[in-house]
Amino acid sequence: AATVSRLCLQMMLQMLEAICKHWEGPISLALYMSDAEAQQFLRYAQASEVLKNRKNVGYHIVYKEGQFYPVNLVRNVALRNANTPYVFLTDVDFLPMYGLYDYLRKSIVQLDVAHTKKALVVPAFETLRYRLSFPKSKAELLSMLDMGTLYTFRYHVWPKGHAPTNYAKWRTATTPYKVEWESDFEPYVVVRRDCPEYDQRFVGFGWNKVSHIMELDAQEFDLMVLPNAFMIHMPHAPSFDISKFRSSSSYRNCLNTLKDEFHQDLSRKYGAAALKYLTAQRNM
Repeated sequence: AATVSRLCLQMMLQMLEAICKHWEGPISLALYMSDAEAQQFLRYAQASEVLKNRKNVGYHIVYKEGQFYPVNLVRNVALRNANTPYVFLTDVDFLPMYGLYDYLRKSIVQLDVAHTKKALVVPAFETLRYRLSFPKSKAELLSMLDMGTLYTFRYHVWPKGHAPTNYAKWRTATTPYKVEWESDFEPYVVVRRDCPEYDQRFVGFGWNKVSHIMELDAQEFDLMVLPNAFMIHMPHAPSFDISKFRSSSSYRNCLNTLKDEFHQDLSRKYGAAALKYLTAQRNM
């Protein structure tokens, strides 16, 4: 299941073609567009040699409305329309490693995701280069990390979001390993399709994915990092929503109020299992 934020439409279409070259499995893609953009997208998809030959991509349009991007609504549309028993919850500005689809299918069986509460973490990296020679293996990715061609995702601006993945351990890991929830953790995960949906109160930038991981943790999902999986975030211009978050104190205040409300709701819903989130919030 994948979502599209307010990226330039042309760049988004190019990313989608690239994703299709990396991922041969089915895709449920939710697109947030105006009617005119949807028509433009349709013309492009019908003309694209890559997209028109794919028979396992479902496109779902959420029409633009309001000032802020309803990111979790769009994610839920992609999730609800997936027709596979398991989903890899990702965004359109990431390229999965080659062969990830088959690797995930095998990992789902090996880790018995069908009968246990597990969320499989795909470690996320990023490049600041628009042209990247994509690594063909974990060894090649580690070499690029050491050379500074790649970084762990959002290391420079939001290390808390992915630090619990424990990249130092991942470097030498050969078997999946469990990690514990920490404040603001927001990994990209593989779960059963009947997992909790995203909280649609979170719109624009901030905490939209964090809240989802918190609910998975409150439901006692084990977070298992896959040792031979990776994805790479590709650079693009900042979205309207992140610019608003950075520049507007009232925007950030509203987000903090919503965080408090979410914490209280989680506590009422899950009781003792959610107490640690309230403690974490107080300590921040």
